[in-house]
Amino acid sequence: MLNNRTPKMNEMIVLGKIARWEKVKALVLDSVSSPITKRVYNMALNEFMEWFQQAPRPGFTKATVHAWRVSLEERGLGSSSIIIRMSAIRKLAAEAADNGLLAPDLAAGIRRVKSVKSVGIRVGNWLSQRQAQTLLSTPDISTASGLRDRAILAVLLGCGLRRSEVAALTFAHVQQRDCRWCIVDLVGKHGRIRTAPMPTWVKVAIDAWTSASGVATGHVFRPVNRASAVTGERLGEKVVWQMLKQYAAAVGVPGIAPHDLRRTCAKLCRAAGGELEQIQLLLGHASVQTTERYLGTKQDLVHAPNDAIKLRVAI
Repeated sequence: MLNNRTPKMNEMIVLGKIARWEKVKALVLDSVSSPITKRVYNMALNEFMEWFQQAPRPGFTKATVHAWRVSLEERGLGSSSIIIRMSAIRKLAAEAADNGLLAPDLAAGIRRVKSVKSVGIRVGNWLSQRQAQTLLSTPDISTASGLRDRAILAVLLGCGLRRSEVAALTFAHVQQRDCRWCIVDLVGKHGRIRTAPMPTWVKVAIDAWTSASGVATGHVFRPVNRASAVTGERLGEKVVWQMLKQYAAAVGVPGIAPHDLRRTCAKLCRAAGGELEQIQLLLGHASVQTTERYLGTKQDLVHAPNDAIKLRVAI
């Protein structure tokens, strides 16, 4: 019986067989409702499994998980990246124990492995209006892939979509509302549904891509080979990241992530006079405080607010 197996045997059940591993991983992913959390946990668990198989390990134990955390720190990952990875591993241990695949004492030990302290709130990066325009103009629009990439950058900068939302965007989302083009019924983080108005220049970029590629149904953005032929039904999220990384480096802003273009969208909206509540609705934030963090603040040392304090000091 399973309960008579030794802890070592239970360790091998969890991590020694790929089929068993996939089963436990599926339990973890099924236990969370957010599509974004599912994606991040899936990435974290796959990353852990790859690391686990690179060298002999004592099994799925507290010592192994501690070594995993150390390896993450040695890679120079930020606190938030380490925290989410450790959260996925703790969830893995809990699900394995709950389903009789890991001894409870081993699971308890794994849960006791300390993560790292969260160091403040990641503010992120923004592009200026000029930088955003330069980035948008970088793809070679004489090619199908360049037209696609420009359209993706336009959606990120103009509509503030997440990269997962860009990859999931379909023609059914692109509709007219109140005599203008919008992305309607977009399902975002935590299942929140929103409608994002689409600036004319974004629609122009999308139309140029779809016209050249002949794509008219299903997902808007597709893989393209070197012969400029569409080769799949849907673009992967990683492709969005890799595409941006390439263009960002080319225009001198390396390190910019897709989410930074979402922040840039918010920042440019605010600079153009957009109302905070409307920007919140555009991005689909549950809290206006989250939107405020996206906007950030820049201290004005020239027109400082305390210059308005009209006190005098006698000389």
